[in-house]
Amino acid sequence: MLIDYHVHLEEGPYSFNWLERTAKALGHFQPNEVQEYGSKEKIEYQVNQLQKRLNGGCYGEEWLDLYLKKAKQIGLKEVGIVDHLYRFKETKNYFEKALNLDTSDSIGVLQSYWIKNVMTEKMDEFVEAIVAAKKRWEKEGVSLKLGIEADYFVGQEEELEALLEGKPWDYVIGSIHYMDGWGFDNPQTASHFEKYDLEELYTRFYETVEKMIRSNMFDFVAHLDNLKVFNFKVNNESFNQKWYERIAVALKETNTATEVNAGLYYRYPAKDMCPSIDFLTTIVNEGIPITLSSDSHYPDDLGKYVAENKKMLQQLGASHLATFHQRERNLVQIR
Repeated sequence: MLIDYHVHLEEGPYSFNWLERTAKALGHFQPNEVQEYGSKEKIEYQVNQLQKRLNGGCYGEEWLDLYLKKAKQIGLKEVGIVDHLYRFKETKNYFEKALNLDTSDSIGVLQSYWIKNVMTEKMDEFVEAIVAAKKRWEKEGVSLKLGIEADYFVGQEEELEALLEGKPWDYVIGSIHYMDGWGFDNPQTASHFEKYDLEELYTRFYETVEKMIRSNMFDFVAHLDNLKVFNFKVNNESFNQKWYERIAVALKETNTATEVNAGLYYRYPAKDMCPSIDFLTTIVNEGIPITLSSDSHYPDDLGKYVAENKKMLQQLGASHLATFHQRERNLVQIR
């Protein structure tokens, strides 16, 4: 069975780059004979499609149906759609406490702009849209799951729990995108890595990953080594292996699942899966439940590399994949 459990619908900031990427996604599903590339007719058609897309909203049925269409094209049987917690206006205080938003600091300026332009939606509207689409997808032979990707911050567990409670999640993903209030996967702040001793930075990162796992708040944890996003890595095999084993033990002791995430492989300079092959081998050897994730943010990227990663898991000795329903984990045999 082919699955993809880490799929996003869209994300700002809403710039010309966003319009261009959205146009590419829409074009992926349009017949090739729709006007000649470079013609006035073609651009008029694209502008009209983008206007429909904007009017429909990020949780609109037509946009969701493109994910369904792609899922059917590539043979996905289960798709888990999530949104980042920071997309929702209700989470403003949660992120303001944790992020550097100091407008006298260059990173603070960038992040203030970013959070203002991505935190545009309401959680209930997202939940309602996915729940409403489930029956429609089921009729088409694809099981749609409702998830949420929640950034974890040490010391803010109670507030996070309150934000998540009362919603019909099929699963909750824990993730880390910030160190010292700095969003380390932002290309505009990549040079900030040069200010750190990498072993010290990775030590604190993995300590935070371990605390996230041991909080017992999450059904699975995402992209365990995404700090490598811009290829700032620790070239110390014993250091890395020590942390791989420590994280694997935390996953096992808390009965927490993780994923093989392809996002860094096709969208970032690291060009590597999360976790790396050595990290993944350690996790598989501990018998940790694992799911598959494309980390797509547009429908044309849905399912990217999940088939390849399924095969890799099988070669490493994994026998099952983790799936989720109403916060309960199920294991399905890899075939």
